[in-house]
Amino acid sequence: MAVTKKKATNTIKLKFDTDWTYAPAPESKAAATINKQYNLFIDGKWQQPTSKKYFGTINPATEEKLSEVADANEADVNKAVTAARNAYDKTWKKLPAKERAKYIFRIARMVQEKARELAVIETLDGGKPIRESRDFDIPTAANHFFYYAGWADKLEYAFPNRRPQPLGVAGQIIPWNFPLLMAAWKIAPALATGNTVVLKPAETTPLTALKLAEIIQEADLPPGVVNIITGAGATGAALVNHPGVDKIAFTGSTEVGKIIQRATAGTNKKLTLELGGKAANIIFEDAPIDQAVEGVINGIFFNQGHVCCAGSRLYVQESVAKEVIKKLKDRIESLIVGDPMDKNTDIGAINSKEQLATIHKYLTIGKKEGAEIYQSSCPIPKKGFYCPPTLFTNVAQSNRIAQEEIFGPVLSILTFRTDDEVIEKANNTPYGLSAGVWTDKGSKVFNMTKRLRAGVVWANTFNKFDPTSPFGGYKESGFGREGGLHGLEGYLKFSV
Repeated sequence: MAVTKKKATNTIKLKFDTDWTYAPAPESKAAATINKQYNLFIDGKWQQPTSKKYFGTINPATEEKLSEVADANEADVNKAVTAARNAYDKTWKKLPAKERAKYIFRIARMVQEKARELAVIETLDGGKPIRESRDFDIPTAANHFFYYAGWADKLEYAFPNRRPQPLGVAGQIIPWNFPLLMAAWKIAPALATGNTVVLKPAETTPLTALKLAEIIQEADLPPGVVNIITGAGATGAALVNHPGVDKIAFTGSTEVGKIIQRATAGTNKKLTLELGGKAANIIFEDAPIDQAVEGVINGIFFNQGHVCCAGSRLYVQESVAKEVIKKLKDRIESLIVGDPMDKNTDIGAINSKEQLATIHKYLTIGKKEGAEIYQSSCPIPKKGFYCPPTLFTNVAQSNRIAQEEIFGPVLSILTFRTDDEVIEKANNTPYGLSAGVWTDKGSKVFNMTKRLRAGVVWANTFNKFDPTSPFGGYKESGFGREGGLHGLEGYLKFSV
């Protein structure tokens, strides 16, 4: 990338049309051990599936098969729930809270110790850049275990005069975009509050959850306290409908969330749903524009846009819209799309062939609706599932690309003039998971955060997560909170 000066204004302009490129910096696959075949982790042991069936999990960047994974059926789910119930009744709920904390802390330390291997597996199985797996996913997963280990013996202080008690067996279903992190979000608070767990990872990204099972086994967690079973939708449905489950925690699509809510209605099962989103990222004319542009890039292109709280709707005040759009177009030209294992890569592979087809469907819809498409001119690998970073301008509020979750590296840009107008537009969505506000005025930040109907609102930043902060949504983005003190409550019952 060359830097030249315009003589008339003496300002710096970036030129991206050069032959200068980064030297490859690949992470080694040898850092990770992936078994050719994985069974189910039930009652502290690896057990063959009753069906004797296995399915393949592939590397979306190369389309190469990584491993064969057990396909759990109803009988397997029943075995896992039974193991969890026995462990709850005979061991875990009787264990002093400070002893439970020691196990959770041990898991956190072992995740840290195996961080490089876990990062490599996450990238190979999911397609996300190794920088993100290494610097965000794995450290944040470890931090959740550390954080909730600290709460395990302090529940009476967290909920004074409410006599908190565990629920029993928690059935947990996690998505494919942040596999290990979502496992930590679910497992850590459940164990801290005295519950036992049956976890089902997504069928396209099961490998870090299975590596976590190895860590749990190595940590000598009592058998049956955590059970990890693999499979697709039928496996998840069997877990949701099992009468021995006291709590369901689901992160995934709004459509599946509605099915789960209907299935649990009329039962005594406690339910937490963290579903889809279509977050509004709002730039006011007084915002630090360069900082805001970087925030927008991170908000939509982090993890290829496979983020439920991604800032996929950008609202820019009209007076600075032309400048912001120009800077965004320049900035996406500098993003490197390619091998996720290369430390230079900014945008890796789309998680699956099916998800890539969904993204392409929305690109076609956007163009048919009259929006103007702009895509990076970067080269795309011929093998694997890739999509260049994409902007849509001239987007109308009613366009499907501004209303429906795409779950890919696609940004819809709209404009506004007044505070009231952008609030009305931002809230005009069935979702309510997150939002972002960029402005130089603190009063404007507080005005926006009071009026935006979103579970999380970031100010002059985006996609910042911390184990101490609760996360969750309104409306069709779900209910309940994960993370922070609030994340404990979903796994407890109270008797005053």
